[in-house]
Amino acid sequence: MTITDFARQLHAFLTNYLPMQRNLSTNTIKSYRDTFTLFLRYCRDDRNVSIERLALTQFDERLLFDFLTHLEEKRHCTVATRNQRLAAMHAFARYLQVEEPARIEQWQRLLAVPFKRHERHIPTYLTPDEMRSVLAQPDTSTRRGRRDLVLLSLLYDTGARVQEIADLQVRDIRLEQPAQVRITGKGRKTRVVPIMANSVALLNDYIAGHEFNGTIRGELPFFLNTRRQPYTRSGITVLVGKYVAMARKQLSTIPEKVTPHAFRHSKAMHMLQAGIPLIIIRDFLGHVDIRTSEIYARVDLEMKRRALEKLNPAVTPHGLPAWEDDAALMDWLRSL
Repeated sequence: MTITDFARQLHAFLTNYLPMQRNLSTNTIKSYRDTFTLFLRYCRDDRNVSIERLALTQFDERLLFDFLTHLEEKRHCTVATRNQRLAAMHAFARYLQVEEPARIEQWQRLLAVPFKRHERHIPTYLTPDEMRSVLAQPDTSTRRGRRDLVLLSLLYDTGARVQEIADLQVRDIRLEQPAQVRITGKGRKTRVVPIMANSVALLNDYIAGHEFNGTIRGELPFFLNTRRQPYTRSGITVLVGKYVAMARKQLSTIPEKVTPHAFRHSKAMHMLQAGIPLIIIRDFLGHVDIRTSEIYARVDLEMKRRALEKLNPAVTPHGLPAWEDDAALMDWLRSL
């Protein structure tokens, strides 16, 4: 069977370009792969195009538009998901501009397919009291409870993404002053974040109890589940949900659905409310662009506005004054 140019370029894009040249994370590459899995199924099932015969000449803006419409209307994807799939397609089109320059106009037409505007949701975050309530739930009289408390505390204290916590190794933790954690994030970029004294004390006990000391054990996963396997994203999500549900029984203001990412949002909000500049928050969280961090400032301003509306009585009269009837005022305005 002859390998098509589409198959050849898509294989090189996913297996060489993204991991080797772009140095993207495994999860990002999986997301791109899932996009093309859906796209190929759409071509086969809805367009009656054999995957074995799909060629680059067929990969045009009309096909892309139809695929995006399929995602929204048949798969009922949100606009955010639709835009995420389009971003993967755009990345492939940019790659093709260099690899298949003879069709560069075709690829630029694909890049011209626009993202849809959508309302950004306010990120879920916990107040300091709500966060303290969640962190108070693990039973520290048990080995498992102590591990869970360390995981939850580190998830909040570092503002790390859930995968970054799952990927932590023993060697990434430094408890000598200044205590810090080395985090490997998106694009395999590393950043070093400081940790607070309370977390340092918890980590000291945790490391001593698990006999992690010694260079030979430096590459061990820092958190292991009950099967002695490294924690996964889903495993951490289940653990967070368990303790959030327990805390809600004591503090009803805690949202019903709190993901591990809400710990990251909470850390950012608490730093902002403590007066820490956005540029430091950006570096702490590992954001590439400070505009990503600005969402916390917008949320904080909105929260303050609502608080002021509740605290301060309305002083503006319901009707506006008829200032045009004020002859002296009108004469002064005309003189300007």
